[in-house]
Amino acid sequence: MNRRNFLAQTSAWAAAAALPKLSGASILPTLNAVAEQTLAAGEIKFPKDFLWGTATAAYQVEGAWNVDGRGETVWDRFSHTPGNVKGAYTGDVACDDYHRYPEDIAFMKQMNMRSYRYSIAWSRIQPTGEGAINQKGIDYYKRLTDTVLKAGLRPLVTLYHWDLPQPLEDKGGWPNRDTAARFADYAEIAVKALGDRINTWAIFNEPWVFTYLGYGSGVHAPGKQDFDLFLKASHTVNLAQGDAFRAIKAIAPKSKVGTAFSMSSTTPATSSPEDAAAAKRFDAFNNVWFLETALRGHYPEAFVHGVPLETMGFQSGDDKRMTAPLDYIGVNYYFRQIVANLATPAPAKPSYDAMGFNHYNGKEGPLTDFGWEVYPRGMYEIVQRVSKDYKLPIEITENGCSYGDYPDASGRVADVRRIQYYREHLRELARAIQDGADVRGYHSWSILDNFEWSEGYTQRFGMVFVDFPTQRRFMKDSAKWYARVASTNTVESTAATT
Repeated sequence: MNRRNFLAQTSAWAAAAALPKLSGASILPTLNAVAEQTLAAGEIKFPKDFLWGTATAAYQVEGAWNVDGRGETVWDRFSHTPGNVKGAYTGDVACDDYHRYPEDIAFMKQMNMRSYRYSIAWSRIQPTGEGAINQKGIDYYKRLTDTVLKAGLRPLVTLYHWDLPQPLEDKGGWPNRDTAARFADYAEIAVKALGDRINTWAIFNEPWVFTYLGYGSGVHAPGKQDFDLFLKASHTVNLAQGDAFRAIKAIAPKSKVGTAFSMSSTTPATSSPEDAAAAKRFDAFNNVWFLETALRGHYPEAFVHGVPLETMGFQSGDDKRMTAPLDYIGVNYYFRQIVANLATPAPAKPSYDAMGFNHYNGKEGPLTDFGWEVYPRGMYEIVQRVSKDYKLPIEITENGCSYGDYPDASGRVADVRRIQYYREHLRELARAIQDGADVRGYHSWSILDNFEWSEGYTQRFGMVFVDFPTQRRFMKDSAKWYARVASTNTVESTAATT
């Protein structure tokens, strides 16, 4: 964050801190006012039982990093190390949701949400990632889930959203095959403790992201930069996905189990056959590297010279072990990628270049404050691709945008660009459903501004503004608009003034 942006943000926080706290009672009379005009231009109806929801992740919102027996995670170690996170920010406090979750779930109820996707911090359940169970951690998630259920929301709970216990990283982390068994043990503990309350589980959030960014590029925890380590980590995670699926089903056979996969719509850079082939390899690697293994028991053909199974540590029987007949597919969609064939021959040695493509973010449309292209059509494209190829129910487990809008003197956050973003993406999702995709629910990312990993607190994805120095919350206009969408089960079919 540069000095100008820092000063602007600090001033905005100070202004927000001076505002009166907006209670639920004061919000309710105006909850639908912002969106009152939006149905005038026509509407698109969603299926009757569609689940409107929102999402968070433990490390990004909970805080309380060393409270009630929680163990250290790779993100604690990573964020506490200078130079890893913008602004030297950490998740030590984040949104303080460990203590404030009743307030935030009350926002969800006011917004007419029917589903809340959140994650369990492994290190709250098992502080070292194995062995002794921390009952205080289990009790916390029981209280949290009971509050979710009391508010009338379905809990969709992610078992792993990137916060590996640090002691397991010290033993080799995800590149160590033994971590798969440790994860299955943890999944068994969590489901035995919470399965009477939770029926829908996501095993992992974005396995490609935490394996590649953590062990390949090193921009996320644990900060390793070794492509071979990434390959080993990805294989261990695929084994863990299969092991955890079986562990959950052994305890709760009627539960619904999936994973939330990061997926990008993929556009070849030109109409050449070479770029088209490169786009298919990109899709195999970035979109379905962890999905093909679960549903079909093999790795997709992402590498020009074949999948490097030896480097990955593939052993006899692993194809069966990593198979997991998921009940649904979670899709996290944010942006598309433009893909071109690599100009030089792909090397035989395993590396990113060995897949023979270059890729970059699209720049044709408007950009979010994160620099991501706003490309709503990609929602339609990726949902149709997943629906046609895998023929399973789909949940949109994340979709959202970062814009730095702040409260005015009255406490209003007029985030018009966010409303437009959601409107256009939901219209494309509705089109995908009309064209046959079996989509059961949609979760905005996120209910709260929160700790955005290596970006710290510089990117605001929330529908509720969080003033981090004071922990005060202010519903943005987008939250009020989304409440109307959920209440009416409709999105306007053409752009309307908000």
